[in-house]
Amino acid sequence: MTFQGWLLIIVFVGLLLAITKPMGRWLYALYDGQRTPLHRILGPVEAGFYRLAGIDPNEEQGWRRYAVHMLIFNAVLLLFTYAILRLQGVLPLNPLGYDGTSADLAFNTAISFTTNTNWQSYGGESTMSNLSQMLGLTIHNFLSAATGIALAFALFRGFARREMKTIGNFWADMTRVTLYLLLPVCIVYAIFLIANGVPQTLAASVDVTTLEGAKQTLALGPVASQEAIKMLGTNGGGFFNVNSAHPFENPNALTNFVQMLSIFAIGFGLTWTFGKAVGNPRQGWAILAAMVTIFLAGVTITYWQEAAGNPILHNLGAMGGNMEGKEVRFGIAASSLFSVVTTAASCGAVNAMHDSFTALGGMIPLFNIQLGEVVIGGVGAGIYGFLLFAILAIFVAGLMVGRTPEYVGKKIEAREVKLAVLAIAVLPLVILGFTAIASVTEAGLAGPLNKGPHGFSEILYAFTSAVGNNGSAFAGLTANTPFYNGLLGIAMWLGRFFIIIPMLAIAGGLAAKKYTPATAGSFPTTGPLWTGLLIGIVLIVGGLTFLPSLALGPIADHLAMINGQLF
Repeated sequence: MTFQGWLLIIVFVGLLLAITKPMGRWLYALYDGQRTPLHRILGPVEAGFYRLAGIDPNEEQGWRRYAVHMLIFNAVLLLFTYAILRLQGVLPLNPLGYDGTSADLAFNTAISFTTNTNWQSYGGESTMSNLSQMLGLTIHNFLSAATGIALAFALFRGFARREMKTIGNFWADMTRVTLYLLLPVCIVYAIFLIANGVPQTLAASVDVTTLEGAKQTLALGPVASQEAIKMLGTNGGGFFNVNSAHPFENPNALTNFVQMLSIFAIGFGLTWTFGKAVGNPRQGWAILAAMVTIFLAGVTITYWQEAAGNPILHNLGAMGGNMEGKEVRFGIAASSLFSVVTTAASCGAVNAMHDSFTALGGMIPLFNIQLGEVVIGGVGAGIYGFLLFAILAIFVAGLMVGRTPEYVGKKIEAREVKLAVLAIAVLPLVILGFTAIASVTEAGLAGPLNKGPHGFSEILYAFTSAVGNNGSAFAGLTANTPFYNGLLGIAMWLGRFFIIIPMLAIAGGLAAKKYTPATAGSFPTTGPLWTGLLIGIVLIVGGLTFLPSLALGPIADHLAMINGQLF
């Protein structure tokens, strides 16, 4: 570990804290339906969308109606993308003449981008046409991200409203987030990327002569526009197979740093928005403190392990840190930080191959996802996932003080606790259940590149990434098979919507409750004690469930390495 490496991490966190409140204010304006400076230009566009769709943005929806509209919208998008991928061979903007994808790959990819997972069982530059990349995939990057933020707004209203039966309007939330936040920022972001060398063209490829005099064909396409929303919307799906390790997606240290900042920007801002929505910004800062503490612990372990390197190689005379699978233009510190950022935020973009990390260095990205998108989480999904753990934490606090727990002015009763447990239980049930199936079937065992505990980690990581809607991979698993495409597709759908529905039910129930003011007997939810309790509940409830699987995978892999055995 070096001073420059730690300085990178400190500057990164410092800049994020500096933009938290400005981003939170902008998000709060959208949450509250306030006018922004962009309304003068985009207001008529927003109104035009509502007229065309026959939607009254002022018509409030109860949680059931909000959920139904959200599900129908996402189901239609899924079918639309599936059709584009299957018909790719006969559609325009296909300069390299790619055929339509197989049924199982189209199924997997359509679900993947609908759920904001962006798991990719294919190489983008050798499988997808420009039309598929733009119309089939990039559109999802905007709309799946906007869906997550809209759902967070719905839960915020549940906590903030008093004796009301509605939690907002799904269509209005979606439209405002897309039009006034995601699109404007991504236009500026894409221009920045183009200025730094990221391609943005409808050309298929270009032939070049290398320094050795050889001929090489370089794939091109509308990369910058997809890259911008891929990061800002915590989507993660890359135009190229190696994702942000490709110089056309991530050319230099500056773009790498900005990409990491953009992954966390909205997630940080939403914590402030929550505090503002419930009338106490300190509530948001307390949640952010818990998130950042867990994040920094993960960065420390990963950087420490990757900088320490492999002792077996050290004994052979190859000293230094672990650079296997990393780009020399980023190095160990930036690669380690990126890996923790992308898995803490359920983004899934990678600038290094996690399969090549040390056993414990690779365990942290895996563990981040297993915590349930709550370290920072995906846009919207992170904050509403963390609030589910907050409900459990305040319930535990209520047991300790011997009274009905309350959080930000709302009594937390049996219904909320049961629904929170139901939502949180989805992850371990599906991750561990599907991993067990893949670990004992012939089709499942045909996927891992490595044997032993490292091969098990590849399977475990795949289903963890799918259910956690992250999308990153250990990169050693051959997943483009009917078995993995089908099972991972189901896992992604369950991991997204089987958490959302209980969460919306909680929002609806909370909105109908009366406001309960804090008293001398109330458990404080803004100080270090509350932050510590939140961290403890996340690690115990969210983490210990997976300890046996981690013992079989990365922990066993690490112990084998210490004893001179590699897999």
